[in-house]
Amino acid sequence: MRVISGKFKNKKLFFPKNFRTRPLKDSVKENIFNILEHSNKINIKFNESVILDLYSGSGSFGLEFLSRYKSEVYFVENNKDAIKSLEKNIQNLSLNNRVNLYEQDVFDFFKKLNSKKKFDIIFLDPPFADYKYKDVIKIIIEKKILNKNHLVVIHREKSALDSNIHDDLDIIENRVYGRSNIFFCKFLS
Repeated sequence: MRVISGKFKNKKLFFPKNFRTRPLKDSVKENIFNILEHSNKINIKFNESVILDLYSGSGSFGLEFLSRYKSEVYFVENNKDAIKSLEKNIQNLSLNNRVNLYEQDVFDFFKKLNSKKKFDIIFLDPPFADYKYKDVIKIIIEKKILNKNHLVVIHREKSALDSNIHDDLDIIENRVYGRSNIFFCKFLS
């Protein structure tokens, strides 16, 4: 696992060796960023953006973003082994001043989140067996934490029984890479 592009290109990323977390494969991450950067359906200025990386694991998505763009990332993760890897990665890349790390469950994070905080991009990469992330989507709607011009990227397993992501989301791109099913969405106004 590595950073693919930008300031930290080819830097190795640490990740937990347990089976409770599933690292975002480099090939899938590269395809996600190709769509982010080249799709004419996505109109977000990535520099100066604020990213919310939920179920962040070792932080692969958020760290890739920080390598490519001047932005700020909020990482939310509750797995102890993943947190250790994420902290090592942040330290190794000297990114302490551009990240906010929350070692807690995503539902607890939202309970304590300042209601005035707004995000440009939210990346959801819950465990494939976890279907409670749909409740997270409802909370995002209720909290109104997204800027008007926003994007929600959801990583699911291709064979998951939740292909109907949510009625309040407009899926603007959907791609399958191996086992990964990636949804690029906006909330309906």
